[in-house]
Amino acid sequence: MPRMPHVDSYYAASAHPAPERPRLQGQERADVCIVGAGFAGLSAALSLTERGYSVIVLEKARVGWGASGRNGGQLSGAYATDMSNIRNWVGREDARRLFEFGEEAKRIIARRVEKHGIDCDLVWSYLHAANKPRHFEELRKMQAEWAEEYGYNGMTLVGRDTLGQHIDSPAYAGGLYDPNSGHLHPLNYCLGLAAAAEAAGVRIYEDSAVTSLDTGTSPVARTEEGEVRADYVVLCGNAYLGNLVPSIESKVMPVGTYIGATPPLGRERALGLLPTNAAVCDSNFVLDYFRLSADWRMLFGGRVSYSTLMPPNLPRVMRARMLRVFPQLADQTFEYTWGGYVAITMERTPHIGRLGGNVYFAQGFSGHGVALTGVVGDILADAVAGQAERFDIMAKLPHTTFPGGRLFRTPTLVLAMIWYRMRDYMP
Repeated sequence: MPRMPHVDSYYAASAHPAPERPRLQGQERADVCIVGAGFAGLSAALSLTERGYSVIVLEKARVGWGASGRNGGQLSGAYATDMSNIRNWVGREDARRLFEFGEEAKRIIARRVEKHGIDCDLVWSYLHAANKPRHFEELRKMQAEWAEEYGYNGMTLVGRDTLGQHIDSPAYAGGLYDPNSGHLHPLNYCLGLAAAAEAAGVRIYEDSAVTSLDTGTSPVARTEEGEVRADYVVLCGNAYLGNLVPSIESKVMPVGTYIGATPPLGRERALGLLPTNAAVCDSNFVLDYFRLSADWRMLFGGRVSYSTLMPPNLPRVMRARMLRVFPQLADQTFEYTWGGYVAITMERTPHIGRLGGNVYFAQGFSGHGVALTGVVGDILADAVAGQAERFDIMAKLPHTTFPGGRLFRTPTLVLAMIWYRMRDYMP
């Protein structure tokens, strides 16, 4: 049976060579079985192995096949919702701890890239772009709040008159520059994590989708050709976990997001567009995000789909979005366009928890998974090892079930998003 390849993307075309891992066949035993070989699963596997556990990872396709190998590569702190919301939900002290988790997430990536020699084009430079004056005021408040409440300094508010220092575009009213966030090649980072995990003793099986899971006192994960018996199971399938565990499936919604990559523009032209080589994310609810690749392409993302349907004529639609930001790229088309699903929660915060005493899960990173998956992997490893303090803090975050059940959840969300799309057009 043929293997499921990575999606046809710039990332796959520029990925470092990686071995083809075997399918799971027969019965295996491990201390911990992890479902999903993306950022979260591999981070948890590496952390657990460093603590002395034997670990098996089961992946339905290839390492980094899902969101971890397709995303925008943007590496930022905090969460997809405002910290003021988090403070209202969990209180001031736990909000501070949760903010620090986001900062630790960035340090984990920097540390692993250096320790394991992961070649993933890591760059520290980030710009929050304000589409409108009201967005600029919101960024001003965010800068003050993060400095006063969380001790996060170093961000610079950039008005329209000096915005050209970071981006050459007529589309924005200003921005907030953060030199302590950045971007990377996500698939190469994921492949590097897998190599580091295997070097530490983790066994990774590809093309080994879990078809059923026993979550009792002795968990068993079964595939078409084998099974893994373990003391603990950690579920990190996120948007691609499907209905394997119905009790947590209703807390997340798979949302399509899409990226286009131009041909190489050349260093001078590329840095003329983004002089500080920053990853940029705008302030709309239905947002655009973009950055330069290491070979000086424009990687432009956006065009969120809440219906799970691929937009028709995706290259044309994505190019039109890019030209609204960079009209000077009118001579460019996309060499690659691709998409995939991220899992969002209603509250736009990660959903972690346990099922019984020995099955853990992490899902719903809501667009902030490049960074947060690393610290969540560590937190899950802590919990398995009996150190649940950080796990319990993150598990305090509330998570609302998406309305409508499996049949009506998507159309209900599509209707709800109409209001937010309309608000993006308001002054």
